[in-house]
Amino acid sequence: MHRVGKGREGEELAARALENAGFRIIARNFRSSRGEVDLIALDVGIIAFIEVKSWSFYGIQDLQYGVDRKKQFRIIETAKYFLSTHRKYNEMAVRFDVIFVDSGTGAIKYLASAFAEHI
Repeated sequence: MHRVGKGREGEELAARALENAGFRIIARNFRSSRGEVDLIALDVGIIAFIEVKSWSFYGIQDLQYGVDRKKQFRIIETAKYFLSTHRKYNEMAVRFDVIFVDSGTGAIKYLASAFAEHI
């Protein structure tokens, strides 16, 4: 399967897993001029901006390779844009998560609070 198809399949598996865990997906593939956030979900008073990585050969220990500082910056800037255009979520706590989906087995590893905005 080519990269885009594998990525979309991984995002779908991740979204279903989150919904099964009680999250409510409010946006998919939200884009701004700064970047994109794969999934945006509500989790008991928290708005989570979630990057989905569909990899069969990396693990959580390799987070820095898939979601490096540049990627984190883009996600954070896109999250700020989302919050500026969807003000009803402004009072919620914000979290930046990463979900690894093994493209071979479909296994999911969820990393809540994978990174934070640095001031």
